[in-house]
Amino acid sequence: MIRSKFIYGGVLSSMLLLSACGDGNSNEDVNENDQQGNNGAQEEKGELKIGLNNWAENIAVSNMWKVILDEEGYDVTLTMSEKAPIWTGIANDDLDLALEIWLPTTDAHLYDDFEEDIDLQENTWFSGTGLGLVVPEYMDINSIEELNDHVDELDGNIVGIDAGASLTGLSEEAIEEYELDYELLVSSEPAMIAELDSAYQAEEPVVVTLWNPHWTFSDYDLKYLEDPQNVFGEPEDIYYMSRQGFEEEHPEVITWLNNWQMDDENLGELMSVINDMDDEAEGAQQWVEENRDLVDEWLEQ
Repeated sequence: MIRSKFIYGGVLSSMLLLSACGDGNSNEDVNENDQQGNNGAQEEKGELKIGLNNWAENIAVSNMWKVILDEEGYDVTLTMSEKAPIWTGIANDDLDLALEIWLPTTDAHLYDDFEEDIDLQENTWFSGTGLGLVVPEYMDINSIEELNDHVDELDGNIVGIDAGASLTGLSEEAIEEYELDYELLVSSEPAMIAELDSAYQAEEPVVVTLWNPHWTFSDYDLKYLEDPQNVFGEPEDIYYMSRQGFEEEHPEVITWLNNWQMDDENLGELMSVINDMDDEAEGAQQWVEENRDLVDEWLEQ
């Protein structure tokens, strides 16, 4: 199970600058050696700070980009937090990048608050998300409107994630909108998944707050409850944001991120590899090595 933790960036590789000197070196040799030295210096590209929250796909892609950017000469630090502090960190220049912004609904309130202080890139890297209330396929229920008919068997509880998540606010709104006799249990993604897994293995009823892309839809037979009031909104797209001034300082990184595209299949594979390993970084490294052709496409200038 994925755990919340701080992940610190790797060590920068150091490069020696070689100067051409001594008898017998032509001007052409000197210029060539000077150029090689300059190229070596450019390989040390400085520190980057990426903020991420404790969502499976955010952990996955943040670790993936740490691996890629470390290989390209950057020293990347991942900092785990909740969504609101991440937006604040980008706005205050304490963080450089945050790779998961859901619009037009989920993160709209944060975007409204911070729009003038961050750079939201126009390119999306994932299209057609979903989120809402989810139950196992074996449960005889198909709509949020039917939940009040199952209060007793579900103990009047909806198992949620962390308090700062937009999905938590939308779930509370759904309880009010549908007049549900339920309590939203605010916890965390790992705690929610533990409750889901326990109930699923015993084929017991459970309702959780979930979203896709997410690896649970591959590992379990799940379904969204219909949302006739459209509280959770239409399918969304995922963007990334940077602090103001970052694009001017690191245009190549912005180019790479703008080339980045994922779908349910390859993102699901990335999340599954990471979920099956004890170390997120090792899982991301393995996926990058197994998908080098795709990664190389993203790194084209």
